[in-house]
Amino acid sequence: MIPRRPLLGAALATPLVTRAQAPWPSRAVRIIVPFPPGGSNDVIARPLAERLQARFGQPFVIENRAGASGSIGAGAVAQAPADGHTLMVISSSFVTSAILQKPPWDAEGSFDAVSLLARAPYYLLTNPGFPPRDVPGLVDWAKARPGVVDYGSSGTGGLNHVVSEYLCQAAGIRMNHVPYRGTAQAVTDLISGTIQLMITTVASANAAIREGRVRVIAAAAPGGGLPAEVPPVRTVREQGVDYEADIWWGLFAPKNLAVETRRAIHEAAGRALADPGLRRIYDGEGAAPSAGPYEEFAAVLKADLARWRRVIEAGNIRLE
Repeated sequence: MIPRRPLLGAALATPLVTRAQAPWPSRAVRIIVPFPPGGSNDVIARPLAERLQARFGQPFVIENRAGASGSIGAGAVAQAPADGHTLMVISSSFVTSAILQKPPWDAEGSFDAVSLLARAPYYLLTNPGFPPRDVPGLVDWAKARPGVVDYGSSGTGGLNHVVSEYLCQAAGIRMNHVPYRGTAQAVTDLISGTIQLMITTVASANAAIREGRVRVIAAAAPGGGLPAEVPPVRTVREQGVDYEADIWWGLFAPKNLAVETRRAIHEAAGRALADPGLRRIYDGEGAAPSAGPYEEFAAVLKADLARWRRVIEAGNIRLE
């Protein structure tokens, strides 16, 4: 006869093993976007959630948790269980927030990078009345007039402030930073000539670019994204300055996600990114879907943390 105690132990263990190996997702998934509705993070996250929901038959719910330049929403994700049912979509502004705000979470230590979703180059835009028409002209003009050229950003410590300071450091020039509360007013002042330069995405200045109310003098990185009616431009690097900057959007989970779950989410995101309808939506942001192994995404995050920390320290950038 087989002893009863081992059989009882086996019977009790079986359901536990089954639960531990339950496929992802086993219930509704929250995707936290740490910014208000309607921004670029929302535009990237919502079509992704729709396609994941259609595939798995489980709700994928976008939760906008705004505040402190993304820090509040990121904190909520960092504290969530690492079971794949709480995720975050955020742009690379996440990196500068982590460096400047010194939040209670750590960009690498509190999250697993699951999937890069999209990338978009920044562009150097000038007022049409500003004499320089290319990067060498801008460098010469700024070197002859240190601190005279005004460039705008969406706010002190924001990513387009940091990438603009990075251009100053790479080109050996000094320009004057004019922070705004958001991109819209900065673009308006660029059009009027109140400021002469801005580095931003196509989506942030789409109408002004299409209508020729600003001049596009360079791409900060390869990748395209300009409206079809706008002539292509060379990158900053192609114009003689060793500089490259873009913005990425990515999918994160709380740290210590099980390897199998991380792979499953990464594969599901990759399938969604291959959808032509999603690609068309991302095109509207001047962005291109950009999948790849999650190890590569983790390496991108690490490299950006090191690079932007150097730029921030060298530029003495501090939050006001």
